[in-house]
Amino acid sequence: MTTTPHPSTLWETQELDLEAYMDRIGHHGPREPTLETLRTLQAAHLDAIPFEGLDSVLGRDVRIDLVSVQDKLIRRRRGGYCHEHNTLFAAVLDRLGFRVTGRAARILMGADEHQIGPVSHSILSVEVDGVDHHVDVGVGNTGPRGPIPLVEGNQTATGPWVYRMERTDLGHWLLRLRRQDDWFNVLQFTEEPYYRADYAVYNFFSSKNPSSPFVRRIVVEHNGGHVRRSLADLKLSAFHPNGERQTQDLTPEEIPHVLRTVFDLHLPEEHEQALVARAHTLDTR
Repeated sequence: MTTTPHPSTLWETQELDLEAYMDRIGHHGPREPTLETLRTLQAAHLDAIPFEGLDSVLGRDVRIDLVSVQDKLIRRRRGGYCHEHNTLFAAVLDRLGFRVTGRAARILMGADEHQIGPVSHSILSVEVDGVDHHVDVGVGNTGPRGPIPLVEGNQTATGPWVYRMERTDLGHWLLRLRRQDDWFNVLQFTEEPYYRADYAVYNFFSSKNPSSPFVRRIVVEHNGGHVRRSLADLKLSAFHPNGERQTQDLTPEEIPHVLRTVFDLHLPEEHEQALVARAHTLDTR
């Protein structure tokens, strides 16, 4: 349980343009800090703002101060990756009166929970009615579309996507996604609080390190309510709750059209052409 409230300066909440954010996600309903409000906001955020790491693959800087994140995700209607999404969402929740704690996770994406990788993914913990909930609007197209209670063995459906929260023998929380007749390991984390300084380090690695997937690959995803979509280099995929997957191979020249029509991402023309050029290098490896 979260025991110590954090000041709003942790999330730079004083810099937040709340009305612009609500317009961006199309939310004009209740704002009281209730579980239903949290569910509604999380789903609306994921519907409106895609996950993407295009600045990193183009060698551009990624800044996670709230002013920069708002400019990118709200004003310029771009997407972002975990450090951008969850920084923005934390500020919104804090402004609305939720008790928000920063946390960080180890991404698994199907790997066994005993294969311990680095802590590199920002997540949030939100306390509602005395219960901590795992909240994450920045995990691409495998994450939950609503809060997941930190209760061992709990199963929660967010639309047609069902998740289970477990404990590993190392004492970590383990988030798993139901896939047909099996469970897919998404990520694991502890209850240790993390801060903006920690996220700054993770962000630098994600956006600049040559081994980072966002530096090496074109990555765009949308965590939809009924169909989840992914662009990975030159492969466009659609994922359905029943396990069905459709994949289409693209040419580099098709990428700008796909970004606009599938992910509602409208980049400046010079950035689109830079992605096409980058995709040609990927295509000829």
